[in-house]
Amino acid sequence: MAKKQQVPIRSQAEIDMARRAGALAADVLRMIGEHVRPGVTTDDLDRICHDYIVNVQQAVPANIGYHGYPKTICASANHVVCHGIPSAKRLNSGDIVNIDVAVIKDGWFGDSSRMYFVGKPGVLARRLVRTTYEAMRAGILAVRPGATLGDIGHAIQTVAHREGFTVVREYCGHGIGDVYHDEPQVLHYGRPGAGLTLEPGMVFTIEPMINAGRPETRELGDGWTVVTRDHSLSAQWEHMVAVTADGFEILTPWPEGYGEYPPIEARAPEPSQAL
Repeated sequence: MAKKQQVPIRSQAEIDMARRAGALAADVLRMIGEHVRPGVTTDDLDRICHDYIVNVQQAVPANIGYHGYPKTICASANHVVCHGIPSAKRLNSGDIVNIDVAVIKDGWFGDSSRMYFVGKPGVLARRLVRTTYEAMRAGILAVRPGATLGDIGHAIQTVAHREGFTVVREYCGHGIGDVYHDEPQVLHYGRPGAGLTLEPGMVFTIEPMINAGRPETRELGDGWTVVTRDHSLSAQWEHMVAVTADGFEILTPWPEGYGEYPPIEARAPEPSQAL
């Protein structure tokens, strides 16, 4: 676990820059939603996102060339856990797919991912996707000064296990700002009170990967694509979060709102019980 002095504490001006980049990442995911439909290839989706980032947002696709990654987005369908490389393979009705995008604006990174339904997925797929969202939401709601990374992980795994699903352990959230992947590492499982204590100014992603079957994964020969070892469905959501003086701020808010999903809003403090 990262030591406290290794985790950057961001100034308000730096958080403003991270918020701007995060908003762009969220906007890409809003834009691409209408294009996710049966028959489209993930290469098509990648090209649309690339052109939007470069030509409309005047930003830089952060993933291209990152440790040799060749594309703008990661497109992870069905049993692909994460880092799916876009290809000529077409999406079919009933598929679920995660699109993960990162942009750079004026040297600051924005990183977010969302799940999309292709046509009409089955009951299990829909339940997995919603549970994974609710697990991310629970993790975000645990963020506040004085809480720990273990509190976040415990909140996430509690929701996943309640529904009979499992949490991927090999991949985690991460610090982000003027560096793409920074400290701290944010595990999506844990014990309450364990790990790094959160402080205002910390910025990181919360991005649980939840499997319908067993938690084990394997990496394919392309060196990127990660799949469930038992070929079960997997889902993931991701937000960038800043720790504030009294809770959290989501730096990748959805421009169109929460839709069918429960909102993620900091709880108001309890009223005083003064006589």
